[in-house]
Amino acid sequence: MKKIFIYFFAFLFICFILPALLTKRDIPTSSGDNNIDNIENTESAKDTENNIQNTQENKEEKYTYNKYGTIKLLHSKTGEVEEVALDDYLCNVVSGEMPADYELEALKAQAIVARTYTIYKCQNPKHNNADICDDSTCCQAWVSKEDRLARWEESKRETNWQKIEQCVRETQGKIITYNNQPINAFFHANSGGTTELPVNVWGGSGYPYLQVVQTAGEEGYTQYSSEVNLTQQELINKLKEKYSDIQIDFNNDEQIKILEYTDSNRVKTIRFGNHELSGVETRTLLGLKSTNFEIKKENGRIMFSVKGYGHGVGMSQTGADTMAKQGNNYEEIIKHFYIGVEIKEINSL
Repeated sequence: MKKIFIYFFAFLFICFILPALLTKRDIPTSSGDNNIDNIENTESAKDTENNIQNTQENKEEKYTYNKYGTIKLLHSKTGEVEEVALDDYLCNVVSGEMPADYELEALKAQAIVARTYTIYKCQNPKHNNADICDDSTCCQAWVSKEDRLARWEESKRETNWQKIEQCVRETQGKIITYNNQPINAFFHANSGGTTELPVNVWGGSGYPYLQVVQTAGEEGYTQYSSEVNLTQQELINKLKEKYSDIQIDFNNDEQIKILEYTDSNRVKTIRFGNHELSGVETRTLLGLKSTNFEIKKENGRIMFSVKGYGHGVGMSQTGADTMAKQGNNYEEIIKHFYIGVEIKEINSL
């Protein structure tokens, strides 16, 4: 009897219980829905992880300035003084001073030059209630973002502004120093191939880091050459704005003559009739783009053929762009135009 029960339970186990157990074990491995959910959840987790990683990699750590993080900007037209973050201000300066289609390394160099110039002005202020103004003839150009965007083609506005922000962001905190102090970082549009000494423009004793340097490739830019063509009377009228007693005998070649050149081959002194003027003064009175000019007299007219654009001191912007196109980085560009300098973080000074 006992054996019958054992055989009976063995029969039940083999026929019913064992198949049920085996069937239950197979269910999870054949469930497509569960597998899809698991794959989606796994990939979603991976996506989230990747997004966080990408965000962390792409996020630039904002530079914290120990000093000069904000500046006081004088708006020359309104007289309003505005406190602005330094690097926000620099985006408006770089976009106003250099074309956005220039090479990125040239724009980075411009950002560092503009930051250095700004901090130099903060340390050597010329405005009673502000660090710097937005007038390019006094300090450096500043253009609001709205005005700058309006001047660009609509299709280029977003990418241009992002490029400007990038060059400022990737150089944040960096300035040019000489003897561990910020330099007076002059710059100009086009040197005509050779930069100028500051003493020949503004007088004084000059700066050791601002020397005459050569730059190739600038002739490919529109800023390289220009011409001013005047009648004899137009020339007299312009000179009379400062010299009311001016008299010129146009039949005498000695009455209009370049007397002296600077080391960079710019006009240092020129004779106009009964007066001798500096090249800088002549440039201002006649509206020339630089002091690097030649004079031709023909058919009763006086023609001034000009090379370059600007005072010629410090970094040439077209020269910087040329160097960037040749593969030079912003440090190499800066150290070409400013002699014996170092690029340092402002907080290290």
